[in-house]
Amino acid sequence: MPHIVVAGKLHPAGLALLDAAERVSFDHIEEISEASYQPYLRRADALVIRTQPMGAESVALASRLKIVSRHGVGYDAVDLAALNTRQIPLCIVGDVNSVSVAEHAMMLILACAKRLIRADARARQGPWGWRNRLEAVEISGKRLLILGYGRIGRHLARMAAGFGMEIRAYDPYLAAQGWPEGPVAPVAALPDGLAWADVVSVHLPKADRPILGAAELAQMKPGAMVINTARGGIVDEVALAQALRAGQIAAAGLDVFESEPPLPDHPLLRFDQVILTPHIAGLTAESAERMAVASVQNVLDFFAGRLDPGLIVNRAALA
Repeated sequence: MPHIVVAGKLHPAGLALLDAAERVSFDHIEEISEASYQPYLRRADALVIRTQPMGAESVALASRLKIVSRHGVGYDAVDLAALNTRQIPLCIVGDVNSVSVAEHAMMLILACAKRLIRADARARQGPWGWRNRLEAVEISGKRLLILGYGRIGRHLARMAAGFGMEIRAYDPYLAAQGWPEGPVAPVAALPDGLAWADVVSVHLPKADRPILGAAELAQMKPGAMVINTARGGIVDEVALAQALRAGQIAAAGLDVFESEPPLPDHPLLRFDQVILTPHIAGLTAESAERMAVASVQNVLDFFAGRLDPGLIVNRAALA
């Protein structure tokens, strides 16, 4: 009988799926820390994990471990090399929160364009006459560059098109594989796209260096806006703060940070034209239910011999 450890608070729908499953047992540890679930790993044949880290020490403790299922699509906090050494597959949940993230990116675009924090403060505290400075702008007719044109990027393009935005996308992987059909044209070179755009929204995976650093921000139009709902570190946060201070970038919306939560002295906390949210773009009531069910189902499918190989992120290493 496989024993499953669920690390982190799980939506009741996921727990119900475990309760209904035959010939499995499970422990559920709601606290989100690596130390909280480590004592349970010696019994674990499978681990369903939320956002907390899983380092090499935890992998070593789990001598019976056969599969790890991430409650989400990112896996930066999991020591993939340690899993590969043990030939343990790491799976993700697939397309369950792309609409949620795209909606959040669209919300940040609108909030930045309308200077939402400043407007709210002026309505509550004054001066009411701030409205006459005309800082808010329309997004209709503005140019949106989407960095990363996967599922989230395509959902965002559809939403932004409804607001009358002109849209292009930059995605070197898709450009090499074959650009998808549709009205959104590819940008061959990133500098050209940055110089063209009024708004840049990031939906690429994290690389060895920031995709938007000081040099890239300098290539953007003066007064442009930057949105990041992908991963912290993709945008150089210090360089972004400097660009905001200089007026090169007019506004920004970030849901992710290089270090989470950001420290109290983080430079972006000082700007009221910056919208910050606590890594919640993919966390809606609907997506939380879908992620819980999918992450549990991955484990059940694995033991039933029918796990979709497309959901295994380290399948090349396992082969």
